[in-house]
Amino acid sequence: MKNMGTADRAIRLMVAILIAILYFTGTITGTAALVLGFVAVIFAATSMVSFCPLYPLLGINTCKNK
Repeated sequence: MKNMGTADRAIRLMVAILIAILYFTGTITGTAALVLGFVAVIFAATSMVSFCPLYPLLGINTCKNK
């Protein structure tokens, strides 16, 4: 079941790409790089499957129903 809209997915993917760029250019390192890298992987994965497991717990649904 999808619960993420197109804009939500695009924003998450852009944030994940930005974090990857910051990591590979050496702007972020150490613990911050690990934490942000984990966040980037989660953002990329959830945007690809259009489902965020936290949204149902928070009562959020950005996907337009047909």
